[in-house]
Amino acid sequence: MSTLKSYWQDKYPQALCWAFGDSPTLADELAALVVSGKKRGTCCSLASYRQEQPPVTPGAYHIVLNGAGDAVCVIRTLALRLIRFDEMTAELAAMEGEGDLSLAYWQSAHQQFFEREGSWSPEMELIYEEFAVVELAGQP
Repeated sequence: MSTLKSYWQDKYPQALCWAFGDSPTLADELAALVVSGKKRGTCCSLASYRQEQPPVTPGAYHIVLNGAGDAVCVIRTLALRLIRFDEMTAELAAMEGEGDLSLAYWQSAHQQFFEREGSWSPEMELIYEEFAVVELAGQP
């Protein structure tokens, strides 16, 4: 475990510690969007959310990791909402900060992600999380 990651876990002892995406490359890309301020939202399938222990709740802190497992920032959950894939809005899609910020890009990229997860359908339910960056993980 890196010294920096340990530092942030000591500072935020209740924080969940994880990386975005399903590969080191995607984790790096999405973490960079969070650090830059472009990414302020994310989502997961309701089925995945139900398996998380402990479950994410508003007010929770998270230590975001890059693809190498290094801490890059701390975020805090502001709100959670239940939404169907086919009811995603352009506003929420843009908050994810990915691609050209369009709903069409979001639909394409997320359909591919959920197909890899084995859970995609147009009617699938998602948990959409809005978050804010609390601190960037510089040197302690």
